[in-house]
Amino acid sequence: MTFAGLTCADVNLPETGCAPFMRETALDSASRPSASRPPNGFLSALSTDDFELIRPHLRTVDLSEDLVLVEIDDTLKRAYLPHRGVISLIVKLARGEQIQVAMIGRDSVFGAFSALGDPIALNSAVVLIPGVASALGVDRLRDAADQSTTFRATLMRHGLAVHAQIQQTVGCNASHSVESRLARCLLQTRDFAGSDKLFLTQESMAQMIGARRNSVSLVANTLQQANLIHYSRGHLELNDPDSLRRSACECYATVKAHYDRLLRPRCEH
Repeated sequence: MTFAGLTCADVNLPETGCAPFMRETALDSASRPSASRPPNGFLSALSTDDFELIRPHLRTVDLSEDLVLVEIDDTLKRAYLPHRGVISLIVKLARGEQIQVAMIGRDSVFGAFSALGDPIALNSAVVLIPGVASALGVDRLRDAADQSTTFRATLMRHGLAVHAQIQQTVGCNASHSVESRLARCLLQTRDFAGSDKLFLTQESMAQMIGARRNSVSLVANTLQQANLIHYSRGHLELNDPDSLRRSACECYATVKAHYDRLLRPRCEH
């Protein structure tokens, strides 16, 4: 089965049923004026010359909720640059547990290290918050990095930012309370999605912080009673992000500082 040039194998979905699937819209970056860029932090950080290296190859795709972009040990064929929505990087353990180790949103790119090195995925990647992204072949991203040292440096910084998030998440899940971890994760999801309103089930929140679902339910209820969040049937709104930051562990500020250092100073032209 094929969807707008993508096979089920391209998005790592079974042939039977093949849902959810990725839909590629008619509008792509090849039809945009060269000065126009999709709203993504990595693309915004590129110089005009570097952006032109990949602009003709960018396609606009829908990221549907729970869409599997790649499974561990599979070859990543496409890189994704969200305009909105959030991609979750997941580690799967032998007993069936699935734990989120990082998120990628509108400020970065999924596939940086696959383009710079080995294209075999070290973790699974699933759409956590639905949205829209630019996509291009990992080989096209690799070609651009080979042609331009400044493109390669920008791609490396974005890869390092995600790596820093993974390292901090490991330490956080091992050392901090469920409440502080959940507060940290909700704030990060808000930042990556660019919205105070999110759709997150208790199961997905448990996966995000490596905790049991009943623990997440208790903590979410505590945060709601404190009027920090409003949560009902998966619909979650951050009522008081400033107070939620005080409930979060140090890891939220640490990861944010890494991102600011690696990405923000170079996003202006």
